[in-house]
Amino acid sequence: MPMDANDIEALIKSAIPDARVVIRDLAGDGDHYAAEVVSESFRGMSRVQQHQMVYRALEGRMGGVLHALALQTGVPDA
Repeated sequence: MPMDANDIEALIKSAIPDARVVIRDLAGDGDHYAAEVVSESFRGMSRVQQHQMVYRALEGRMGGVLHALALQTGVPDA
């Protein structure tokens, strides 16, 4: 069963409360999304660490109910 974009956003915001999250459904099938996540929590982290934090927020859904997620992360502009 596909995952809803609002559910992805809610999971990320639950784990990273200050995050600005933008989700786009890339294929219209509920399985292929792009996410942009910007958070002050990422400051000082490598890009890999930022992505790992987002994947942890998805609570094991990556590769299962959520097939593909093109992820962009960053910190807010000063």
